[in-house]
Parts: sequence; structure tokens; C-alpha cells
Amino acid sequence: MNTTAQLKKNYLLIKYQKLIIVSVLIGFLSAVLAIILKRMTEHYETILLSKANGNWFLFLLFPLFGLGVIYFLRQYLFQKKENKGIREIFETTAQRRNSLPIYKIPSHFINGFITVIFGGSTGIEVSTVVATATIGSIAQERENLFNRHKTELICAGVAAGITALFFSPFAGILFAWEVISKKVNTVFMLVCSIATAVALLMLFLLDEKPLFAVELHGWHWYALPYFILLGLLAGMHSVYLTKCVLFFKKRFAKIKKHSNRIILGALILGISLLFLPQLYGEGYHAIKESIFMANHTLLTTSIASTFLGIILLKPIVTSVTLASGGDGGVFAPSIFIGGFIGLLLAICLNTFFNANVIPLNFMILGMGAMLSASINAPFTALFLTCGIINDYTLFFPILLTCLIAKYTAQYIYPFTVYTYSSNAK
Repeated sequence: MNTTAQLKKNYLLIKYQKLIIVSVLIGFLSAVLAIILKRMTEHYETILLSKANGNWFLFLLFPLFGLGVIYFLRQYLFQKKENKGIREIFETTAQRRNSLPIYKIPSHFINGFITVIFGGSTGIEVSTVVATATIGSIAQERENLFNRHKTELICAGVAAGITALFFSPFAGILFAWEVISKKVNTVFMLVCSIATAVALLMLFLLDEKPLFAVELHGWHWYALPYFILLGLLAGMHSVYLTKCVLFFKKRFAKIKKHSNRIILGALILGISLLFLPQLYGEGYHAIKESIFMANHTLLTTSIASTFLGIILLKPIVTSVTLASGGDGGVFAPSIFIGGFIGLLLAICLNTFFNANVIPLNFMILGMGAMLSASINAPFTALFLTCGIINDYTLFFPILLTCLIAKYTAQYIYPFTVYTYSSNAK
């Protein structure tokens, strides 16, 4: 008995030692991948958007070129298989024999990059998530000791990738739990904590900055009813986003020729960008400009029509981008839309009801609320929102709006773009 117990103890010791080592490696590789993709995308998106602003026809040409390149890469480099986003992770974790092939790393990295810099109205977050999940999946396949821990190692890669993108290890771990794993055990906490700690270290070593630079000045209790209203609006609009994605994917799937899908998608996207360049790429450039002017923005016909156009068109152009072959998901679009919903609501309240609310606060709250409702992950959205501004001043209001938005969306429509199946009504 003592010999058996000692053997089991030695086995567990070796296993946990190897888990610690592989978690460090996963965290390092995932963080480096996410940081490189983020920096490259931001750099080249800025350059190409600047050129398109000076030459209007490029708004029509760039999406066509980007979607065309992605199609040819898929046909001749990536085994003719379309990227399914986070669904690929679900399919892998659902059965032990499934795995994420190594080509998914360059596939999502390159396609996500090309999609965004050439105007595809989505973001690199889902591309990063699947690529880093693949790192975890490959690590699991290399060692027999890890056969029972595929989901945990995939979650370690995902958590590290989210940490590197949004400067929040809590958001990384919570996303891995709320969206991917749905459960927590000792191995999950061990590998995710180590991977996110390594990712956080890489952020400091490489001097990465939070996504948005803001200066908050607190919040007022009298604004609580308006926070609730914002949560309700974000929850309802997230259903519109989800329905748009599902609708356009279904419609475009009926178009047999890929070239026709690309041309139609590029045409819709290009025309939309001509009228609203803010929709170009992930849209963070427009958010940064609006954050800077938020507290000084006055309601005019031009401002109202622009914001309404952004809020209503962004779900459509995001859906068209994905349906015509672009790589990405609803992460960045949700943050983008939520920011403008919050800003428009705040300036309307101040103009018509003399509410004296702080528009910048409402922008931040809207980002979290919309993301929470779109992915049904309120705690991920809470810490992610605090991470992208590196400020926890609005912790309670963000938590409140995230919870309200999530349950509002679930009440109206119980599915997200991740959980919807062909059998859902």
C-alpha cells in the first residue's frame, strides 16, 4: 500500500511539475503572438485608413482585396477550410480525440490581420483566442500526462491571449471559465494563473499600454437609474447584433460561388465605409477620438445621425464581413457599438432631461454592457472594461450594467453567436 501511495504521489508530482513548465511556455508564446498581432494590426490599419481617407475609391477597393486574399490563402495554404471562430474551440473540447491543428495559428493570425487592416469591420480578438487556444491544444498533444487536461491547457492559452490584448489577467481567466470551460478545477486555476502571470510580465517587459487612455473623475449615485437604462439598451442591441450575424451568415451561405460572396460583401462594406469611415476595421480609432471629446460633445443633428448610423450599421457590416469570409468575431464590434450607445444616451439625457451625467462614464459603461450581453459573460466584460482603461473607478456601475445587459439579452433571445445551433429557433 505504501509503495502504491508513493508511486501515485510521485506521478502527481511529476505531472504538476510538467504542467507548471508547459503553462509558462503557453503563457509566453500566447502573449507574444497576441502582442505582435495587436501592434501590427494597429500600425497598418492606421496607415491604410489614412490613405483611404485621402482617396475615397480605396474604401471600395480595400475590402475586395482583403477578402480576396483571405479566400486564396484558404484555398491554397490553409487546407480549404473556413475558420469558424470560437466554435472551433468548442468542437475541440467537446470530444477528447478532437484537436486544433497547428495551421490554425497562422490561419487565424494572418486572416485576422488582413481582415482588419483592409477595412473588415470586426476585430482580432477572436482570431487571437483561437490561435492561442491552438498553442494550448498542441502542448497537450505533446505529452501523455496531459491527456485529461486538454480543456485546461486550451484555456491557459486563451487566458494568456486575452490578458495580452486587454491588460487584464482577471478578464483572461474569467473568459476562459465563462465562455470556454464552464467549470473550474485545481488544474484549471494552476495553468491559467501561471499563463496569465507570464502574459502580464510580458506586457510590462514590452511596455504595452492600456487600449484606451482615459481620465475618470468618479460617478454619482443619482445616475443609477440611467445606468440601468443603459444596461437595458445594450442588452436589446446585442440581440440585434447576434441576429444580424446569424441572418447574414445564413443568407450568404446560400450563395454558391465564393467570388459572388466576396464581391457582394465587399460592395456592402465599401459603400458603408464611404458614408461612415468610423466603421473601418475594429473601430478603436473612432472610439479614441470620441473618448477625447466625450464630455464636450453636444447633441446636434449631425452628431445624432452619425451616432445612430454607427450603432445601426456596425452590426450589419460586421455580419457581412464574417459572412463573406473575413476572420473575427463580435468582441471588438461589441466594445465599439457599446461605446457609442453610451455616449449617445448620455448626451440625449443631458440635452432633453438635464440629467447632468458624465458622457465619458457612459461610454465606458456601454462598452462593458454590450460585450457582456453579446458573449453572455458579465464578469469577463467587467474586468476587461476596467483593464482596457486601466482604471477601476467605475467597477460597481460597470458590474451593474453588465449584469442587466446580459440578463436582458438572455430574456429576449437565449443564444449568442457562440451558442447558437442550427436547431435553435
